[in-house]
Amino acid sequence: MRADAFDRFVTARWSALLHLAHLLTGGDRHRAEDLLQEALVKLWFAWPRVAEQAPEAYVRRVLARAAARSARRRWWGERPVERLPELPEVGDVAAAVEERTRLEAALAMLPVRQRAAVVLRYYQDLSEVQVAEALGCPVGTARSLTSRGVTRLRQFLGDAIEPVQ
Repeated sequence: MRADAFDRFVTARWSALLHLAHLLTGGDRHRAEDLLQEALVKLWFAWPRVAEQAPEAYVRRVLARAAARSARRRWWGERPVERLPELPEVGDVAAAVEERTRLEAALAMLPVRQRAAVVLRYYQDLSEVQVAEALGCPVGTARSLTSRGVTRLRQFLGDAIEPVQ
């Protein structure tokens, strides 16, 4: 019974959780898969406690913390560049993909905790309290991380974002 419920959860949420891990790792698919695998192993052992409560929130917390830990411990061979290469414009669909790619590249340039705060707050649409819980920090720190992350994203993306009036 435990295995069936766990399998159903993983099957239903795999894609969304992998995408979240992908964003948290700065776009590295292999690291995202490893990160998600690590989180799901931890979920398996905690499943009896969290299955009826909030397994997805538990996995989000594990993902955010594991992403921050792995970024502090290891060098992954990334080399920052001053300017991202421009991608050719193919059409409307391509423009949307290009914009998403630019945003993901800009997210990857953020420090790990800022990236996690921005992704959890705006991509996962979590409240400030939920972001703070997932990151294991006070609400004020989560707000600060989110605010600084958004400010840096605006700097990275520059004039491509037009203000809403």
